[in-house]
Amino acid sequence: MREIITTPDPRLRERSTKVSQITDEIHEIIADMVRLSLEWEKAHPFELSAAMAAPQMGVNKRIIIVRDDFDDKKHNSFTALINPEIIRTEGRPVTEHEGCLSVPEIYGLVTRPRKVKVKAQLEDGREIRIKADDYLARTLMHEIDHLNGILFIDHIKDDPTAFYRMDENGNLQPVDYTSEIQNNPNLFPEE
Repeated sequence: MREIITTPDPRLRERSTKVSQITDEIHEIIADMVRLSLEWEKAHPFELSAAMAAPQMGVNKRIIIVRDDFDDKKHNSFTALINPEIIRTEGRPVTEHEGCLSVPEIYGLVTRPRKVKVKAQLEDGREIRIKADDYLARTLMHEIDHLNGILFIDHIKDDPTAFYRMDENGNLQPVDYTSEIQNNPNLFPEE
């Protein structure tokens, strides 16, 4: 049984390999990703599992899934993107909170471009191009980062004011960066 892996697991820091052929194994990986995303969401009542990358369950393949509806938890279908690649980013950078299934309890203010253009393959092998902005753009960039061994915390590790935790009411509260690093020394890889 596959499971979601978390920091400091070194597999999260590996660059994923390209999928050369969409086989039954690839379909099984995607099904496991959807299952794990929804299981995680059930255990986190204030949060939505918006997306996931294969490396987050220890599978070194360039596959991500993205939820089809970010606004309603009842709609829990996902679209798989195979070998997604950012073609272009544009727009004034926007800073928003991000969290991650593989970085438990830590959230952060991450600055990313507002728009992105991505090319990928669907599960049936068709090639597509996606123009996305705002939350979908951020989600795609976050997940494609995973395929390159990058976590959202890497974008903010030099900003002690960017880290947050969720309180018991589902509200994000700033945390003391220094104590966070002391309590979790494996949060960042050795440089």
